[in-house]
Amino acid sequence: MTTRRHFLQSTGLALGATAFSSPSSFAAALGEGKTVLLECAWAVKNIGDIGHTPGTLRFLEDYLPGAKVILWAHNAPKPVETMLLNRFPKLEIVRGSLSEKDGPVQKAIARSDFFLRGPGMGQSTGFMKYCRSVGKPYGFQGQSYFPDMVNGPGAEERIELLNGASFIFTRETKTRDTLKAAGVTKPVVEFAPDGCFGIDVLDEERALARMKKHGLEEKKFITLQLRTHSPTSPGVDDRRPQKLNPLHPTPENIADDTRRAKVYQDLIKLWVEETGYKVVIAPEVFKEMQYNKQFVYDPLPDNLKKHVVNFDEFWNVDEACSFYARAHTVICHEPHTPIMALANGTPMMHTFSEFHSPKCWMFKDIGLEEWAPEFDATPATEMFRILMDIHKDYPAAEAKVAKAMAYVEDRAESSMKVLAGVLAG
Repeated sequence: MTTRRHFLQSTGLALGATAFSSPSSFAAALGEGKTVLLECAWAVKNIGDIGHTPGTLRFLEDYLPGAKVILWAHNAPKPVETMLLNRFPKLEIVRGSLSEKDGPVQKAIARSDFFLRGPGMGQSTGFMKYCRSVGKPYGFQGQSYFPDMVNGPGAEERIELLNGASFIFTRETKTRDTLKAAGVTKPVVEFAPDGCFGIDVLDEERALARMKKHGLEEKKFITLQLRTHSPTSPGVDDRRPQKLNPLHPTPENIADDTRRAKVYQDLIKLWVEETGYKVVIAPEVFKEMQYNKQFVYDPLPDNLKKHVVNFDEFWNVDEACSFYARAHTVICHEPHTPIMALANGTPMMHTFSEFHSPKCWMFKDIGLEEWAPEFDATPATEMFRILMDIHKDYPAAEAKVAKAMAYVEDRAESSMKVLAGVLAG
């Protein structure tokens, strides 16, 4: 199989991109002898939350090769830690709370030249307040925000803290524009990709074993996953204003899930009847495994079920990347599975609901708006048309992936140059 790196070298560079060229001497020189503390590794029940970290680390490695990186990992159990250290053997990992006086996190910040907040939706401000209290510069890579970050009670203080950053790179232009409209304007507020786009970890052995177990042939299956209105963990309520993962779904929530699942079921039927290829219900989020079985798989008629594989075991992001590299097309209601597909040269479709966050606009911003239909406004027949356009001219679809990823890489390099300039003082 062509690896992700070889894929981008052979296609992205041919399109005039800077992807994986030798890191600029500018960034290399300015990164030398400096230390960056990266706050990331948010959770492990979502491979997107795992994937932010190796992807952002890869951007740092390629474009600031002289810099030392310390990872403040919020959640990195042994399998994730092993994966990270195998790929980045010089990485130092610290754990703990910022509030612990003279604890490992505070000491790591003291040893660092810069605090980099990794990709995510978190709206906390504690790290900004702490960095300012100790005179440590801070910035954001691949951040999204709901509008209430800069509106409502306390917004003035939050805006002032954001304006105290050395830079804010948002992972979609909608957050960028929201921040600027609220008065977050300095010194740099621009678009740069979610770190997950930089991911290059693979687990070929596990992925190939999984394909063999389920009788899957390379490029002869698609994958999909629905996001449902369901709790992240049993007994845990979502306290965010938009109740993205409610502990007690309402009848309206359940109706939404059922309606969207039916769209996926109809898409499965159309795909199987047209191509004879299989469909894999592949999880991005652990909690969705039981709900995708309940809403998408179980109602399927038996004649379709024999063409559909419903995974009953979760995975790490490296295996998922190796698997998605061999898929025909990856379809997901969540955004990071499609990102992993793109990072490995595979076409995708993000059937989004903006209710979940503005991060859905990432694909429009990199030139793939056609592959990002709004779920509730797009019938299965239109999704099928998009899918068949990919299928009928697959080389053209791969070239489209390469062009988008070349732009991603160019923006990532540009953002790392800004960090290099800050490190240079």
